[in-house]
Amino acid sequence: MTETASSSARGSRAKGTKAAKGGLRIERIHTTPGVHPYDEVSWERRDVVMTNWRDGSVNFEQRGVEFPDFWSVNAVNIVTSKYFRGAVGTAQRETGLKQLIDRIVKTYTKAGEDFDYFSSPADVEIFEHELTYALLHQIFSFNSPVWFNVGTPQPQQVSACFILAVDDSMESILDWYKEEGMIFKGGSGAGLNLSRIRSSKELLSSGGNASGPVSFMRGADASAGTIKSGGATRRAAKMVVLDVDHPDVEAFIETKVKEEEKIRALRDAGFDMDLGGDDITSVQYQNANNSVRVNDEFMEAVESGSQFGLRARMTGEVIEKVDAKALFRKLAEAAWACADPGIQYDGVINNWHTCPESGRITASNPCSEYMHLDNTSCNLASLNLMKFLDDDGKGNQSFDAERFAKVVELVITAMDISICFADFPTPKIGENTRAFRQLGIGYANLGALLMATGHAYDSDGGRTLAASITSLMTGTAYRRSAELAAIVGPYDGYARNAESHKRVMKQHADANAVAPRTEDLDKTIWAAATEAWQDVVRLGEKNGFRNAQASVLAPTGTIGLAMSCDTTGVEPDLALVKFKKLVGGGSMQIVNGTVPQALRRLGYQEEQIEAIVSHIAEHGVVVDAPGLKTEHYSVFDCAMGERSISAMGHVRMMAAIQPWISGAISKTVNMPETATVEEIEEIYFEAWKLGVKALAIYRDNCKVGQPLSAKKKEEEKAEVTEKAEETIRAAVEKVIEYRPVRKRLPKGRPGITTSFTVGGAEGYMTANSYPDDGLGEVFLKMSKQGSTLAGMMDAFSIAVSVGLQYGVPLETYVSKFTNMRFEPAGMTDDPDVRMAQSIVDYIFRRVALDFLPFETRSALGIHSAEERQRHLDTGSYEPLDEEVDTEALAQSAPLAAVPSAPKPVAVAPVPAPKTAHSSAELVEMQLGVSADAPLCFSCGTKMQRAGSCYICEGCGSTSGCS
Repeated sequence: MTETASSSARGSRAKGTKAAKGGLRIERIHTTPGVHPYDEVSWERRDVVMTNWRDGSVNFEQRGVEFPDFWSVNAVNIVTSKYFRGAVGTAQRETGLKQLIDRIVKTYTKAGEDFDYFSSPADVEIFEHELTYALLHQIFSFNSPVWFNVGTPQPQQVSACFILAVDDSMESILDWYKEEGMIFKGGSGAGLNLSRIRSSKELLSSGGNASGPVSFMRGADASAGTIKSGGATRRAAKMVVLDVDHPDVEAFIETKVKEEEKIRALRDAGFDMDLGGDDITSVQYQNANNSVRVNDEFMEAVESGSQFGLRARMTGEVIEKVDAKALFRKLAEAAWACADPGIQYDGVINNWHTCPESGRITASNPCSEYMHLDNTSCNLASLNLMKFLDDDGKGNQSFDAERFAKVVELVITAMDISICFADFPTPKIGENTRAFRQLGIGYANLGALLMATGHAYDSDGGRTLAASITSLMTGTAYRRSAELAAIVGPYDGYARNAESHKRVMKQHADANAVAPRTEDLDKTIWAAATEAWQDVVRLGEKNGFRNAQASVLAPTGTIGLAMSCDTTGVEPDLALVKFKKLVGGGSMQIVNGTVPQALRRLGYQEEQIEAIVSHIAEHGVVVDAPGLKTEHYSVFDCAMGERSISAMGHVRMMAAIQPWISGAISKTVNMPETATVEEIEEIYFEAWKLGVKALAIYRDNCKVGQPLSAKKKEEEKAEVTEKAEETIRAAVEKVIEYRPVRKRLPKGRPGITTSFTVGGAEGYMTANSYPDDGLGEVFLKMSKQGSTLAGMMDAFSIAVSVGLQYGVPLETYVSKFTNMRFEPAGMTDDPDVRMAQSIVDYIFRRVALDFLPFETRSALGIHSAEERQRHLDTGSYEPLDEEVDTEALAQSAPLAAVPSAPKPVAVAPVPAPKTAHSSAELVEMQLGVSADAPLCFSCGTKMQRAGSCYICEGCGSTSGCS
């Protein structure tokens, strides 16, 4: 613990000792007196071996780990590989869940004793047992830094979310770079608002023009990229915010759009634009999420179609007026083109701010759920909602509101205790976090709960149930915060902000009072929430509050998988069919377990349920399922597939629960590729009207290219083809004296036509060869992908074919074009090339397999499925003895102006095996849709969205800060 942390902790303890009057009485929820939670479950030993399915290499291995027998394979794998401490193979390495939970729980329990939280030794024991039980049975989880750091010799960092600050001075800007770097080094993320930095349209005191925040963003982006490349397996997680009245706001809005255009141009020119490629560093602003902070004045100007003033940073005077609608349109166009920037609504954010006397809320963490004062942090924990659904298996269900509230009290108590012993990355963050004690309790599995209880995600009933649970959670958290204030004192900043804090509590309570009640299932929850908010107002008036903030809704990526949740955060289910790993190896696809629960809730008989589930297992959707009423289809709507939830359905859910979230909600609203700029404007405008605090959209495939009209498609195709041929002719004429004469193919030529699919993009390749001298031309035809891609493939085919006929060796093309990464990318239907980083990557791997001798392509790392299996079985890719002569014969052919190769044999394409490695891949394979998500850096599987981030279902890696 740092000196600053130690002195603050001593002060907190002194205050707690003085105020303590008996301490907290801890009530048993799940445990039995005299019985330890570990003794109530069955334990077993398992081997955790995690591989990269692309090449069979082992990413992680630890054998003989001990877990309860009811833990899923995926949860065991993720917790073992991500959270166990100590070097694998050493005596210091943790070997079971008991050690992990004890490390966490005993640290929290001891700190609770040291800082006088508990009334008696009996309460200490109950706290320890209840916390152990809840973690053991996956009822809730702390955020990942707790699992990484607590109880270890390293700094006890418990927070995943950070907000920094930067002022208009070079010293502050350089401090920003340093502080951000230290946070990235620790694997966390940070956000900040750059609006205090004067614009490029303002003067410096020396008389010159200021650089402006967009310029300084370049330095921060380069710093983040450098630290990332120094050892992290993912990009740095950061958020950059700029106020809408900043004079450089248009340049800020356009930063990502211009860089995306640059990426496409450089990729088309042959540069290595992979995330880890040599040339990607020439592209800027790729290590941050960008958001524009809009105020009510601006949104009202958009609504009325009036002018809006951009203000000087130093004086506040209006230096330029712009058309508000035009600026709003530019924001929507940028989001349409590349998903950045997102939008944050300053009015509603600060209207619900508990501490305005200590400063405004100006920014958020990278995932947009934590919003509070600058230079602060928030530690998170999430409850597994499905653990509180009581279901008798016959359609009779209830949500255990009483037990839910007790678990919230337990978790909030533990979270507050953690601030007493926690370390922080900078002194300012440590000082402010200890002074305001921000917490972020939330939940996961909402989508699964709604489906299991027969509620459509986009329905009044679904939104009401979600709202009631959210209100009860936050109301209970603040009630416990007020109770803690009576024992260990309110947060240091409370006295200055008491009236504002109590005003916000009253706003929460008032929203609870007028919220609609729709059915028996939610009415009991609303009743408990009403009682909680009444206690909040009463106890807060008397005691104050221990915490300036209580709740957020985080992505719950890794911890959601560790709790075996079907859905993350506030998200709906991904699809109805899941990918499940099995104990002892292997996998299978299963229909979501919540589907039968939902059908029973809706009144279907077991014979009907069996038929419907069988239909879903075969088709992946409920449409036309035998006996299923069409009015029930919406209950099974998911994030992907034929009946995906509409964009406004996502926004309405966010709006329904926002009044009872202290912070905000991490969520990206997915929109189809066909969505228009006008629809994005409508989403952004309606979200403001509905009181949402922050929002980001993602239009499918928006980072690949823009759709063009049919006429323009043909014009561009012809133009690209013509330019490519002219370029080739000019190059040939210029150096003709150094090249052999073009050797054209005969009229009749052998060839292979291969159909393929890469990342959902379909196409056909025809590879024709000389009768005895190897590959001579390649033709590529893309299907249903638009003019730009089809036109470029035509031009590319001509360029490669002419090059081959002028003597460019095939292995030269293969070495240059394999591993080139751009969209479409991902899974293919080719059993020999299961995943491709781009269409070009796939094409040259396929032709290498068909036309290059074994030794040549093996040196390039290209092997068939049979050869990869042989390597796994024998340790060698080499062909069997009876195959050697064939290969040797092929290699003995003399090299001519065109590369030699085995004579191709026309064979019918073999369909790829129906194999998936995650639920996202299974959805793509079964429904024929493409999930807009990257491939995991660690294991190569397709990731899926979790709030504003991505999570790998295979190994638990995330793209965000939690």
